[in-house]
Amino acid sequence: MQKDSSRAIALWLFACAFAVFLMALVGAVTRLTESGLSIVTWDPVVGALPPLSDADWHREFDNYKTSPQYQKVNRGMTLPEFKKIYFWEWFHRLWGRVIGLIYALPLAWFWLRRRLPAESKPAFLGVLGLGFAQGVMGWFMVKSGLVDMPAVSHYRLAAHLMLAFLIFACLFRMGLAFSLRPVPDAGRLAPLRGLVKGSIALATLTMVWGAFVAGLDAGLLYNTFPKMDAHWIPPELMAHQPVWRAFFEEPATVQFTHRILALLTAAKVLFLWSRSRGFNAEGRLPALFTAAALMVLLQAGLGVATLLSHVHIVPATVHQGGAMVLLALLVWLLHDIPDIRREK
Repeated sequence: MQKDSSRAIALWLFACAFAVFLMALVGAVTRLTESGLSIVTWDPVVGALPPLSDADWHREFDNYKTSPQYQKVNRGMTLPEFKKIYFWEWFHRLWGRVIGLIYALPLAWFWLRRRLPAESKPAFLGVLGLGFAQGVMGWFMVKSGLVDMPAVSHYRLAAHLMLAFLIFACLFRMGLAFSLRPVPDAGRLAPLRGLVKGSIALATLTMVWGAFVAGLDAGLLYNTFPKMDAHWIPPELMAHQPVWRAFFEEPATVQFTHRILALLTAAKVLFLWSRSRGFNAEGRLPALFTAAALMVLLQAGLGVATLLSHVHIVPATVHQGGAMVLLALLVWLLHDIPDIRREK
């Protein structure tokens, strides 16, 4: 493949990854402003346009009035108030459509001009399939809040967010593959690959429970740190039956689990950084290890700030973005440390 083609493909993939990053931030604002249930229909094509007349706005508002959120939470809301929450959900969906276009159209162009290596085509199609699944999952999530309770399923919210993170990680990893070669002699660091993978796994689990916290509004229960008010372990844990389900469904215990997973992730990444120093890594690798260590500390601080602020929209949104930055750094490390066994 020509060098110019590789650079163009890499820039396109990084642009798509950044668009997904922005999408996650918009999604966080949509959730934090409780705007996600303001549009009660799914029109993938026609829905790209916002209401353009007073009649259109009143029609959308009348539809919203049939929803559990209006009936049980926002009864008496005015049309101007409705427009504010409508904007964030509409913009969230619109940006999803934009991402689909900026991925699919260049993909078709590169494909038809035979600029894509044959071995990479399944990966490009896989990401396209993930994007389609994400759109379906988004509506599947919203539907769960339009039946009886004015809240989406926290399981579906977690699936929706994890799909976004997976798409982001895939796009970023593919962009690295088309733009950067592993650092020379980085194969010496192959013993660290297991630690990097373990860090990614722990970070992912932490993100899943973070989504559970968001879906259950569990961040509003105990807003102290390191204790949960006067408790190290929430008393709600043992009161829940069966106890094991408390870790998935009882809000206080879900927040507690997220805290523990976050601390384990921080310890794992810091241990990875410490171990890396013994390998005398060269090139950009020392900076990447240090960046991951600093990012996990910053992310932990953002989590505490979000908690102490009673889930203020600014630290909460930045906290979600920080999770994606940490994920990107760990994926970058995995890219830069080759798997010697596979090369042999």
